[in-house]
Amino acid sequence: MKRVPLSRLERQIQQAREGPELQALLVPLKQDPRQGARRIVERTERRLLAAAHERERLAGLFELRRQLIAAGARRVAGVDEVGVGPLAGPVVACAVVLPEEMDLPGLNDSKQLSPGARQELSRRIRAQAVDVSVAEVTPHDIDRLNIHHATLEAMRRAVVGLTQPPDHVLVDARTIPGLEVRQTAIVGGDSKDGSIAAASIVAKVYRDALMVELDARFPVYGFARHKGYPTPDHQQALRVHGPSPEHRRSFAPVARAAVGRSAPA
Repeated sequence: MKRVPLSRLERQIQQAREGPELQALLVPLKQDPRQGARRIVERTERRLLAAAHERERLAGLFELRRQLIAAGARRVAGVDEVGVGPLAGPVVACAVVLPEEMDLPGLNDSKQLSPGARQELSRRIRAQAVDVSVAEVTPHDIDRLNIHHATLEAMRRAVVGLTQPPDHVLVDARTIPGLEVRQTAIVGGDSKDGSIAAASIVAKVYRDALMVELDARFPVYGFARHKGYPTPDHQQALRVHGPSPEHRRSFAPVARAAVGRSAPA
């Protein structure tokens, strides 16, 4: 009997959903004596093992949320911020309420992801989330409040901006003042909790896009490259051109660059 070409079998394997459909395709392949068939089986089994490990990892990221839901919470929000260290641009916070069932493979701390992976995950998070809120605090208000309090204010605004109040807030490493809602602070939360990781990704993608927009307005600083962080070329641009209206004048490198220059309009 003429055998099915291995190229066709491999396409079927790649297109099949995990579960009975895929297992049904693997059964005859495991009995096929061709070396190519064995290689397809080995690759597929490695893929299945990796997928199982990823499901286990994701389940661990959402274990605390599972416990909170089991205890009666209906809307658990993850909250995180980005932009504490830059010399320019706002500090941005995000609050995310995810559904009980979601499809977010690769979800992780935003700092561990490539820009492309962050953008794709941000898109998927926004598409699947029950609720998403992003808030920012401007450089002017960072100077007025100081960066610590500005960060807390951005996080508070993000939670308040949700369409419905959450029952519980999971937040990275701190407690947000001014909220009448239960909170759990998780040190290193963006790498330990899935909801916080999702918030960190959306906040990072949102802020990076803002800095690209600012680069078009103030091209001499290179905001699109460094996103406002104090890189050597950013600090050199500050020394040459002085601060822009989007710089944080309470930050030492900006304050030094502003000496002897009039404040921008």
